[in-house]
Amino acid sequence: MDSASDNSEKREPDHMHTSVHNYDVDVGAQLISETDHPLTPEAASRLRAKIDWHIMPFMCIMYLITFMDKTTLGEAAVLGIIEDAHLTTTQYNWLGTIFYLSYLVFQYPQNLALQRFPVGKWMSINIFLWAVVLLCHAACKSFGALFAVRFLLGICEGAITPGFMIVTSMFYTHAEQTRRVGYWFLMNGFAVIILGFVSYGLLHTDTASFMPWQWLMVITGIITLITSVLFWFFFPDSPTTAWFLTPEERAAAIRRIQVNQSGVENKHFKREQFLETVKDPRTWLMAFFAGSANIVNSLTNQRQLIVAQFGFNDIQTTLLGCVDGVVEILTIWLAVTLASQPFIGRSYTGVLMYIPAILGAILVSTLPFSNKIGLLFSYWISIFAIAPFPIFLGWVSSITSGHTKRITTNGIVLCSYAIGNAVSQFMWKAQYQPRNHVPWAVITSCNFAAGVALVILRFILATENKRRDRETPDDKHNAVYILDESGVERRVDKAFLDLTDKENRDFRYVL
Repeated sequence: MDSASDNSEKREPDHMHTSVHNYDVDVGAQLISETDHPLTPEAASRLRAKIDWHIMPFMCIMYLITFMDKTTLGEAAVLGIIEDAHLTTTQYNWLGTIFYLSYLVFQYPQNLALQRFPVGKWMSINIFLWAVVLLCHAACKSFGALFAVRFLLGICEGAITPGFMIVTSMFYTHAEQTRRVGYWFLMNGFAVIILGFVSYGLLHTDTASFMPWQWLMVITGIITLITSVLFWFFFPDSPTTAWFLTPEERAAAIRRIQVNQSGVENKHFKREQFLETVKDPRTWLMAFFAGSANIVNSLTNQRQLIVAQFGFNDIQTTLLGCVDGVVEILTIWLAVTLASQPFIGRSYTGVLMYIPAILGAILVSTLPFSNKIGLLFSYWISIFAIAPFPIFLGWVSSITSGHTKRITTNGIVLCSYAIGNAVSQFMWKAQYQPRNHVPWAVITSCNFAAGVALVILRFILATENKRRDRETPDDKHNAVYILDESGVERRVDKAFLDLTDKENRDFRYVL
């Protein structure tokens, strides 16, 4: 591994070297090549705290709002949207499915846009459009109109999760990413709680010309609109341009993540990295996990209906829905805490979370239907299955290098996520109600399959790490230079050459 001072080493006249263009390397290469200031652990800790204070609140609030927005459909089910828009069970399921189908179709274009344009600005535009579309929901009184706005909502949402994955990988080391992804992902639980109390209040409104579910869309739409404006002005695009960092701190922020061996970003699409990604079996194993792990996410739109079928009235169902959020917060927090322990890691933590989730799903399907308290607690235990996915999102960024490869992997994984969410909506057919044996059996099977996929992925990565540990050190990329702004050739550390994890033999896969 090269020392920090080597990064800015000037080329000796007789040095055998390779010169590359700035657009071939990471955006951080130029900035870090012009400084050789060492970064002490104390300075790195202070810098991380500053980054945390400036970007984590935005990411947490934004993820809370986006989840709250896309789950308004589930809350609207008990606020009168089904009766007011004259929806059948199949049509209601289609409103959940079309969101993820449009998410699927536009996911890779969104990832390409996140590579081409400033990440923060592109997300802000999508959040603004998201807010406008959400406000339009209130004017929809038919299946066709709701179908159209849900389709548009899915397009806009496609920029948020991949954008957050990219930003997290830009600012944090691999060891820090799992917790940070977990922190913004567990905002989903807070969204459920907040939305539950808002819905409870709206159930007591009495405006004849404006239904409670329409008020829900207006309230959430306005909050999202305000957030999009704040996001545009205050959310950073990259550590190289972050407004809250001084020039010296920007270089230090890049040097801090040098240990990742994956750089910051590169704005140019590289065909060879795209082909490497689609030919890598690990990509498709990760895609399989993302799809199977999100079958359980169909509960997002169905949970209110499921709890109501246990025998609770609308008021009780709405308030009990808040407990869903508490369970989600606690399970995700527990999961990311365990996953951050080196002796446990991401894969084994995911498996640990699936054990109670599978038990809960089995009990929901097998307990006597008269035991509504037992069914309710079994349903809450099944929510443990949500926890492995945020661990996985942080893991994907930690085991993928090369910016085009990273955005392509993110695109494939999140397309599979969309497929899992889209197809799972149709499990919940009227003919299976109220016990829903078939959906719960499918959820149980997919949870088991996802756990197996995590173990296989860990085995593959651990085997590759051992293989690389036995290899002779590779110095192929140790003599690469770029021109700095003064015209002097300076050496670039291979961590900032925008190499893929396969090309950079110093890269080690986090387990």
